[in-house]
Amino acid sequence: MITPETAYIGCRFFFDIAALYLWGSSAYLWLLVPASLSGNIWARQYWLRAVAVACVIAATVLALPLRSAILSEDWAHAFDVDAIRDVLSGTTIGTAWMWQAAGTAALFLAYLAAPTRLRAATMTIAAGFLLAGLAAGGHAAMNTGWLRALHRGNDIIHVLAGGAWCGALIPVALILPQLSDRRAGRDATRALVRFSTAGHVAVGVVLISGVANMFLIIGGFPLDWSVAYQLLLSLKILLVLSMTGLAIFNRYVLVPKLSRSHGAAALRIGTMVEIVLAFAVVGLVAWFGTLEPVAM
Repeated sequence: MITPETAYIGCRFFFDIAALYLWGSSAYLWLLVPASLSGNIWARQYWLRAVAVACVIAATVLALPLRSAILSEDWAHAFDVDAIRDVLSGTTIGTAWMWQAAGTAALFLAYLAAPTRLRAATMTIAAGFLLAGLAAGGHAAMNTGWLRALHRGNDIIHVLAGGAWCGALIPVALILPQLSDRRAGRDATRALVRFSTAGHVAVGVVLISGVANMFLIIGGFPLDWSVAYQLLLSLKILLVLSMTGLAIFNRYVLVPKLSRSHGAAALRIGTMVEIVLAFAVVGLVAWFGTLEPVAM
């Protein structure tokens, strides 16, 4: 039988991957892709974006009942209105969920009601607000005072930088085939070079904020692999470093070869590998984010 903990990890995974995609892809198309190409790539992601918004809504609706079941160690409390009300009104979990619900509502409104020419911008802002809310329910809650504020600020920076990098990979993959198009090729090349350049900043911020987060949570490096949190964190670090190495290879080896057909094909493969690694990273974070970081 699936436990409430397992169901909640799955819920976190789908929420995180959807929110990161919506943030990163929208920001990239809004800020870095030439307008003539951006509209085309935005339209091609219609169904994927709809699925992502649906995942965010479903995960938000399910999160509170699942947390209620986890706290009581009983599936029955997932459907107990009084138990859910207690979680909502008397815990930091409830506060974090209310932020998530507000962000989800803003995201849904942006998806439905934003004017066509402003959709990428409004989706970026709404998804960014939603991701910032993740810091309210993370391990930063273990601190108090200024340290809690510092930790939450670092969490927000980390998740937004990670989303800007990983979330943009899908539109990048859609732009790559445009390189061979006589009319769109120049804009596609410009968009890819801009992504590679901005990626330097995003990757640097991810690494620096990630190290800071690690020290804020466990006070050092994750060397105690008898603790599941630290073992999974170590795996995440390995995957992120692999993604970083691949991104560097793509930028300095493959991007200069975009004018050649084999260079574009190799870059498409490299981008797809990055996407797979990003899914694995998000899965690990969804898992160890529910665990205690040190031995009790």
